Parts: sequence; structure tokens; C-alpha cells
Amino acid sequence: MKKITDMLRCLSVFSLLVLTGCWSSHEIEELGLTFAMGIDKGSETALEKKFDKMGGDYPKKDRITMIYQYVNEQAAGSKASGGGGSPQKSYFNIYETGDSLQQISAEVALRLDRPIFSPHLKVIVVAGELLRTYSLEELLDQPLRDNEIRPSSLVLVTRGKAKDTLNLKETGEMPAFRLRKIVENEYKTKKVLPPVTLAKLTGKMRSGSSFLIQNVVGADGEVKYAGAAAINGKNNKLIGYLDEEDLEGVMWITGQGKGGAVKSYDTKAKKLNAFAVETINSNIKPVVKGGRLSFQVNVESEGHLAENWNTAEKAFDNKFLERVEKNTAQTVKKQMEQITKKMQRQYKADLAGFGNQLRIKHPRLWKKLKKNWDQTFTDIPIKYHVQITIKDYGTVGDQ
Repeated sequence: MKKITDMLRCLSVFSLLVLTGCWSSHEIEELGLTFAMGIDKGSETALEKKFDKMGGDYPKKDRITMIYQYVNEQAAGSKASGGGGSPQKSYFNIYETGDSLQQISAEVALRLDRPIFSPHLKVIVVAGELLRTYSLEELLDQPLRDNEIRPSSLVLVTRGKAKDTLNLKETGEMPAFRLRKIVENEYKTKKVLPPVTLAKLTGKMRSGSSFLIQNVVGADGEVKYAGAAAINGKNNKLIGYLDEEDLEGVMWITGQGKGGAVKSYDTKAKKLNAFAVETINSNIKPVVKGGRLSFQVNVESEGHLAENWNTAEKAFDNKFLERVEKNTAQTVKKQMEQITKKMQRQYKADLAGFGNQLRIKHPRLWKKLKKNWDQTFTDIPIKYHVQITIKDYGTVGDQ
């Protein structure tokens, strides 16, 4: 009986140890919830310079300025309690300059009572200016190694300053959430790239193939997705930027677009029409003939007549619809040809995945060409064929 009692006591003590919880846990109120990170070219803020003069400096080079977007707990608390007074922004940004992301985050811990806590990080914005000097691998090595940061964090590049994309004039919304949610509007436009997260970026950087990352710009407290940044597959540095029309051309080539509109002009009446895209199917076909390589790209798209400025025409007239289809197809073909010309002559890089299709369909030939593929790509003939089908013309017909 005594042995049983002793055993029960031991089990009770052991149970208490198990139920004590995580020894390393922290209360949520003690953590600095960080939802966005920005990486700009190094430039100390006025506050940092004052700290330096008063002994707050340390050995470093001012290569990068990090922006950490914190939740403003005071604003959150005010909303929860229904408090009045002037509205506060739901976030605040901390700036710190240096040459090591890890050391910079440690410096932030010397300034705030809530150190950086990044498991909920939504987005990382990198200034494109930095990518002319440093590679993406160098700038994002620390976030990729950090087990605290989720691989699902979205990566964006900005043609301007990262800090401008992490500020909104509205008080109730966090820039990190808006930047992340704009991706969901891809069904409305072909100017939104499939999201490049930290997890996907790792594969792209190691593939050796050039690729695109969504470009975002900020001005006057507003943000906008504006084209894309082209990244060199060899060194993971910036090649240049694609504007919105360039990006749209790439999306037609790859068939990744899910929505949007194509504006064309009626060749007969010289009036504007708009075709609303519902589906896109693209087939990039490598053609090897007589030892020569070329590509044929066949694009098919269905949608509806969304806008017609030629009020004299009957929207359900077959001849009119055929004319709109033809004009729309010519517009799409022109977009694809324009960006192809830029890829081959200006950027000298395959940014639309032609090499990947060659790898899939002609692996032996790809093995021979992949080492210098971007250079080879500049001389390869590419032909486009576009088929547009208008399924309906909306609710307005013959009035």
C-alpha cells in the first residue's frame, strides 16, 4: 500500500511539472508584433544622429536602413474601450540604420520595451535601388534563416523608397495588410503577379533563371502595385523595371492573368471598345527544326464586351463582334511583341518562362543551353497567335 501511495505522489509531482506551461513564454502585451519590414538604402534619421552624438553609436557602415512596422497597442486599446479623442494610426514605424539585419534588430531592442516579434510578418519591401549593389540573397539571408519569420511572408520590390510604401494617410488600416491583400485583386486585372513569398523566392534565386517580383510604389500616403522588377538569375540583382503594360504582356504570354480588360479601337468607326477577360489559355511551344530553335505561342481568351463607344453599332451583330475580336487580338499580340522586344534587346533576359518550357519539352537541348540561356534567348525567333472569343455583350443590346 505504501509503495502505491509513493507512486501516486511521484505521479502528482510529475503532473505539476508538466502543467507549468512553457518556461520561455511571453505575454502578448510584452511582444512587439511586427507585420511589415522595409529595407532602404542606408540613411540615418535625425533621431539616430542625435543618439550617436550622445554615445548611442556602435561600429557599423550605414549601408541599409530597416523599417519595422509595429502594432500601435494604444490605438488598439482605444478602439477596444470605445475611447474618444483624435484617432490614432493603428501602427508605427521604427527606423534603424546599419549593415547587419541581425545587429539592427538588436539595436531596436535598446530603444523599445517590446522587441521585434516577427512570426506574424506579412510583407517585406525591398528598395530596388539597393538591388543594383547587393543581391536579393544578401539582403534577405537573415529573414530566410530566421525561424521566427514565416516562409509565407510576401516579398515586394519598390522603385522608390520602402518607407513610402509602409505609410498610409488613413488611420484605421495597416499598410502591411493592404499590401498583402492587393494580391487578392488578381481576378480584376492582369497586372498583379502571382505572389512571391520567401519560400518561393528561395527556389527562384537558386534556379539560375531570371524572374519577376511585383513592384509597389508609395506616394502621399497611398500605395499602388505598379509593374514589376526584373531580377537577373545569375547574380539575383536588379536588371530593370517593367511598367504596367509590359507586365500585362508577360501575363498574356504565360497565361497567368485571371481578369482585366483589353482596350482596342474599332478600325471602321475609330471608336473605343473594351473586352473583359474571363479566361486565358497560353501554350508556349518550342520548335526545333534543322538545328534551329524557335518558339510559337498560342493564346486563347474568352470574355465579354464590357464597353462600346460606337453607339451606332448593334452589340449583337456578328460582323461587329468579329471586328472587335480581331482588334482585341491585334492589341494583345502587339503587347506581347513589345515586351518580347524589350526582353531580348533591352533587358537581355527571359522573363516569361520560355526556358522552362524548353526544359520540359526538350531536356537534352536545355542542358546544352541553360548555362548561357539569357544570352541565347536574345536571338531566338518567337511568333504569336491570338484567338479572342466574345461570349456575350452584357445587358445592353439593340435599344
